[in-house]
Amino acid sequence: MAKRVYQVWKGSNKFILGGRLIFGPDARSLIVTISLITLPVIIFCAFVARNLVHEFKPYNAGYAVLVVAIVFTIHVLVLLFLTSSRDPGIIPRNPHPPEDEIRYESSMPPEHGGRQTPSLQFPRTKEVIVNGVAVRVKYCDTCMLYRPPRCSHCSICNNCVQKFDHHCPWVGQCIGLRNYRYFFMFVSSSTLLCIYVFAMSAFYIKVLMEENKGTVWKAMKESPASVILMAYCFISLWFVGGLTGFHLYLIGTNQTTYENFRYRADSRSNVYNRGCLNNFLEVFCSKVKPSKNNFRALVQEEVPPPPAPPPLREMGAAEQDDLGGDPRSKVEDDLDIGEDLLKISQRRNIEDINEDIRSRGSTGPQLNVSEVDSSLGSDHRAPTIRSDARHSSWGRRSGSWDIASDVLANANVTESRGYAPSKETRQ
Repeated sequence: MAKRVYQVWKGSNKFILGGRLIFGPDARSLIVTISLITLPVIIFCAFVARNLVHEFKPYNAGYAVLVVAIVFTIHVLVLLFLTSSRDPGIIPRNPHPPEDEIRYESSMPPEHGGRQTPSLQFPRTKEVIVNGVAVRVKYCDTCMLYRPPRCSHCSICNNCVQKFDHHCPWVGQCIGLRNYRYFFMFVSSSTLLCIYVFAMSAFYIKVLMEENKGTVWKAMKESPASVILMAYCFISLWFVGGLTGFHLYLIGTNQTTYENFRYRADSRSNVYNRGCLNNFLEVFCSKVKPSKNNFRALVQEEVPPPPAPPPLREMGAAEQDDLGGDPRSKVEDDLDIGEDLLKISQRRNIEDINEDIRSRGSTGPQLNVSEVDSSLGSDHRAPTIRSDARHSSWGRRSGSWDIASDVLANANVTESRGYAPSKETRQ
């Protein structure tokens, strides 16, 4: 049964509803984030907003305080869901390295001899033109692609993300091109929600002071929930409020958090800055680009890449293999064949060899067939003498098993341990 893309996804993401929703590997942190939002609002509605229902004229106008708190909370949770459950701008991985960027580098210098082994190499960076300015992009070994401008690889999600801003553990997702707008709206809406809860809790303390004609301390004792909510919202404002202000600066200058922290010390100009107004329009008024991934699509069978052409400096060796192989291996093969033929011929020509030795007046011992048999039956191979001449056609062209005279001469030298053959035999 064919699998879908999300089932074989190589990143660290988590999918639910059949690949319709994608989360980061730390998606469980969403439970903490949702709790930090909903629990204070529940306390606010139960102990503060409910008591303010009849405090506004006309009568029952105070219900708006309760409704606004509930609606605003739902709005924040929806923005949180849109930020964490959608593709932030993941660039699909390449199944193979880019073939047009392959470089061959030999692992053995040519002056050392031998066949060189090529290894694939990729330039680590290359330049692309952005707004008329050359921008250097890096090669990603994990995704096997050159990252587009403003793209970075997230080590947590293990994906390359377009216009990568940062990985937010509070939403359990990378913040990139396709969800940055919702992330900023989530943070800014959370800031406004904190301000609203803080203001309504302080207003309720004031109402208690007027009704009881007491001091602030007496009013705080009557409504400890208001005090807790005010302290909680004050602390939260330092976080979400400061984050909102920082991202307002980033949007106005068309930067990402990654670029701001990485290139802060560099004096390079920002080639993406189009002016404050245009930068805000780009974030909030532009159309969200479609995802480059169809996680529910069926996985197609991977086609193997075509074999890479050999490097130019290796063509000589390749052609040599086609024509006849390595010369050294050729000589070794011929010598091995010669040894086998030598063993066969020794039995047939032993008497002729002895007669040749006697004609020279040698007093050395004569060889007999039994000695040859014992030498052939031993576990050690007969020693051979490698001559400079190449014997690549011993007995193969004519179909005969006759041994060349110079080979036979070498055999005589080997078996008689130093008895030189005659000139007629070498010829």
